[in-house]
Amino acid sequence: MIDQAISQAKGLLGQAASAYREATAYPRPLCRLLVNGNDITAAIEQRLVSIELTDNRGMEADQLDIQLSDHDGLLAIPPRGAVLRLWLGWSDTGLVDKGSYTVDETEHSGAPDVLNIRARSADLRGNLKTKRERSWHATTLGAVVASIAAAHGLSPVISAALSVVELLHLDQANESDANLLSRLGLQFDAISNIKAGRLLFMPTGNSTTASGAALPHVTLTRQDGDQHRFLQADRDSYTGAKAYYYDVNSADKKEAIAGGGDNLKELRHTYSDRSSALRAARAEWQRVQRGNASLSYSLAKGRPELTPDQTYSLTGIKAEIAAIVWLGGNLRHSFTPDSFTTSLELESKLPDGEALADLAEGAAYTGVVATYRDEQSGEQKQLTAGDQATPKRLTHLYATKASAQHAVDREWQKS
Repeated sequence: MIDQAISQAKGLLGQAASAYREATAYPRPLCRLLVNGNDITAAIEQRLVSIELTDNRGMEADQLDIQLSDHDGLLAIPPRGAVLRLWLGWSDTGLVDKGSYTVDETEHSGAPDVLNIRARSADLRGNLKTKRERSWHATTLGAVVASIAAAHGLSPVISAALSVVELLHLDQANESDANLLSRLGLQFDAISNIKAGRLLFMPTGNSTTASGAALPHVTLTRQDGDQHRFLQADRDSYTGAKAYYYDVNSADKKEAIAGGGDNLKELRHTYSDRSSALRAARAEWQRVQRGNASLSYSLAKGRPELTPDQTYSLTGIKAEIAAIVWLGGNLRHSFTPDSFTTSLELESKLPDGEALADLAEGAAYTGVVATYRDEQSGEQKQLTAGDQATPKRLTHLYATKASAQHAVDREWQKS
């Protein structure tokens, strides 16, 4: 009886010790890989050297690079066109589906012998790269995007504001649908992408999923990262943007300007009417303003759930970084059997629904407006100073009411 009790006690202690070790152990990076629907995770576990996944914002295809050891020469080279599906994650939180990719490059090298496999997002292959000749006349942007989506068996997801934009004329001359969508994205400062069988066309920074749901805002601290690079560009490098157009029934070349001042960034394309030229100039001016501040941030523990176009708040590095909301661009997941990190490329986010004021630095204004993200609701709100007849709108979306108030006070004191 005593021996049985001792044995049971030892068993319980062993279980408790095992549970404690599991609870306190550092989480392990995990991956899962399918090739044409067949799970090969176990087969490559001892061969895996690294996985690099670049998740791009816009029509550039996402890229997956896998490196495997072929030390014994028994590794088969997958055929081009094979479909890979990848999951990444951690032992304590589980796996996140990172999508499907089509193999288009394989390379075997040595010594030591290794197999490198490169695949690109499956959604951006096929007829999207085929060049076409066609035109649209007296239509809307929504109709054009819907037409392209239907031609490729995709469901269009386009913002209400962009959908109703009128297009007097649009030519697609020896140009692929993918390139046309990228060109329209530049003209309207929009993100065009294909995810989960849907063609998305949304304003840059709209931060929505393929289904139209809002992406979650992400808060990071210095403890989350092990490297960062913060860059503030000279605001006076460009004071605005200029696009050219021709008047109807006239050969005169005219200008449409967003911003102002003497140092304008000129767009190379010439537009057919003033409204198209002005929209393109404003879109370029917004891109210039977002690029005034950029931040590269490497996370010590990879975050597989992160996607491009999410918004971020970062604290614990510098007050200038914490003061504003950041918009996610391309990101890179780097995986090995022993580590998993994520690198982010961020730019300063502009307030939603606001065309930046056509007043440039140094122009006369009667007041100041700053927009901030409410920490509780996530809604964007404004703080003002002075007369709002012709206010100067501050470029950044501020992370807190306090940082917005500080920016308004500082700018208003300059006047």
